[in-house]
Amino acid sequence: MSYTANPDRYESMIYRRVGKSGLKLPAISLGLWQNFGSLEIFENSRNILLRAFDMGITHFDLANNYGPNPGTAEETMGKVLQSDLKNHRDELIISTKAGYHMWKGPYGEFGSRKHLLASLDQSLKRMQLDYVDIFYSHRPDYETPLEETMGALASAVQQGKALYVGISNYNADYSRKAIALLEQMNIPCLIHQASYSIFERWVEADLLDLLHEKQVGLIAFSPLAQGLLTNRYLTDIPKGSRMNKEHGTLSTQNLSQQTLKKIRLLNDLALARGQSLSEMAIAWLLKDPRVCSVLVGVSSVDQLTQNCASLQQTAFTSGEMEAIQRIVDPQE
Repeated sequence: MSYTANPDRYESMIYRRVGKSGLKLPAISLGLWQNFGSLEIFENSRNILLRAFDMGITHFDLANNYGPNPGTAEETMGKVLQSDLKNHRDELIISTKAGYHMWKGPYGEFGSRKHLLASLDQSLKRMQLDYVDIFYSHRPDYETPLEETMGALASAVQQGKALYVGISNYNADYSRKAIALLEQMNIPCLIHQASYSIFERWVEADLLDLLHEKQVGLIAFSPLAQGLLTNRYLTDIPKGSRMNKEHGTLSTQNLSQQTLKKIRLLNDLALARGQSLSEMAIAWLLKDPRVCSVLVGVSSVDQLTQNCASLQQTAFTSGEMEAIQRIVDPQE
């Protein structure tokens, strides 16, 4: 069946400026880390991608190793771009990354110029694109000179293969150095992609303030702690969940009795706010204007719709903020 985009797709989505750039991202972006590779049903992946666009989600985030299997999420994106979204390319922000292991030998991972630019060429081929909108260094490489890694990102822009560049999983100190190096090359660091959720707060120590100072956007991934901050695990481990998938990234060790207690208390607070736990967890991130977008990963259209419902209520009272903090860190 041919696809026709929803003519009202931009009516309900919120868009936030990324740092000091001219680019805006939807408050909720779609990440293809899992559930979009060759081990998944293509039509389900396609339906999610098209539903996302119909809801005003214009940003689709990938990496060379996303799948599973590695590379196949980009192939899925490429198929949908060609079959359904080709005429909407200028409405889309497509990002990809390089740095984690992708092929055999010494050039198949980390931050060398060789790896980053070869990987980008491979990603463009898989997605059948001439360029990506954002190209990231996926992780810091402390054995490769940072000048080389940032120089490769700059080259991607200079060669017309990326419009913007960013970094991911860099600590504050390394981020400061990376941002400065890119500035010297007249290539601004647009964005930093970091794990951030009610359960994982490492960015609050110093990275958030640094990015605000340098006017670099922050996009948060794993906002639901890979599914822990949902109602899926309140009573048991459901079939089809990440904990039950052989290739999943969440294990039963992540669900201790202490963690389960916190999840249940947070769920009670969310219900009192008139939200689901996942909606509250996403809204909690969006309360901070320094967060330009939240990356969600979903396995169904229904999950995507529920995540987008978080935009209906992103304000928190001081009492609610204090309650969340007491639940997460009862020692305070």
